[in-house]
Order: sequence, then structure tokens, then C-alpha cells
Amino acid sequence: MKIYGIGGTNGSGKDTVGLMLAEDYGFFFVSATDLLRGELRHRKLPIERKNTAALSAEWRREFGFGALIDKAVEEFKKQPKEYKGLVIASLRHPAEADQVHNDGGEVIWVDADQRIRYDRVIKHAHLRNRSGEDDKTFEEFQADEQREMHPEGDAATLNMSAVKDRADISIDNNGDDLEAFKKMAKKALGF
Repeated sequence: MKIYGIGGTNGSGKDTVGLMLAEDYGFFFVSATDLLRGELRHRKLPIERKNTAALSAEWRREFGFGALIDKAVEEFKKQPKEYKGLVIASLRHPAEADQVHNDGGEVIWVDADQRIRYDRVIKHAHLRNRSGEDDKTFEEFQADEQREMHPEGDAATLNMSAVKDRADISIDNNGDDLEAFKKMAKKALGF
């Protein structure tokens, strides 16, 4: 099984790359963030970045630092259909990147200018069905990113800068042409 793990900043295009691999190349796509959102709904907790971060840290403490990768692999194994491989977004902890590597996979980092990403998130919040989750000022968006990029807690908390450091492939997404971005991503991935 071929496996890709995708990390990157909020609004950079992680899900776009994952969905492209699913739709164009036959990969099974799992959003780790959607796994967390599902559990928050089950617990009747608000879908907010602070809650997804807290839950992911809880799972890492309880099930191991690669818990989200393990859960994605479990979802993959439940599928009745044959897939070329598995693509998981969004890696937010270095152990998740390490586990992808240990499973023989590659880690992709997607990024873009912070202001461009903020404008995308706000513009597309209703399309992503995340209006309450993404309604933030630019300053709040920056503070969330600072907290997620650099650890503020124990070893189980988010550390996206360490995921970036482990990436095998980096893709910048500063443009506003979706097809051009997909073409660039395909080239970076060797497709």
C-alpha cells in the first residue's frame, strides 16, 4: 500500500491535494480533522480548533503518538473497494509524519502566504461547512497558527513546524487558479 501524509497550514490546500489523489489516482482519502470533528460531535462539543487540538492530544496520550494515522489505516482497511493506497490529511504532530515514513510513505507539506490563506478560509467557510469554526479575525487566525506551529504543552500537543521539517515534498499554493495548483501538485508528486 502506498501512503501519503499531508501536513500544512490552515487554508493551504491540504484537502485539495488529498481529494486530487483520491479522484484522479485511486487513493482512499481520510481527513484526520474530520475524524476529530466526528468524535467532537459524538461528545456534543463545539467544533472549534482548540477542541480538535485538545482531542488529538488526548488520543495521542491514550493510544500513542501515531493514533490518528492508526485510525486512518483502520478506515482504509474497512473499505470493500480496492484502492491504490491511502492519503491522510492533516498531519499536525511529528510522530504522525514519522509513522507515515515508517509505513514506507511520503510526507507532503502544503503552504501559502498567511494572508492569502486567511482570505481563502473566510471566503470558502460556507462551502467547507465550517462557518462557525472558521469565523475569526486575521489576528485570531495568526494566533491559532502560532499555537499550532510551535508546541505549548507536553509532547502530545500540536507541533506542525516539526511536521514541516520532516516533509519529503513541499508545495506552495499562493495562486488563485485551482487547476494550476493541481497541475503543480501532480508534478511535485511525480504524476
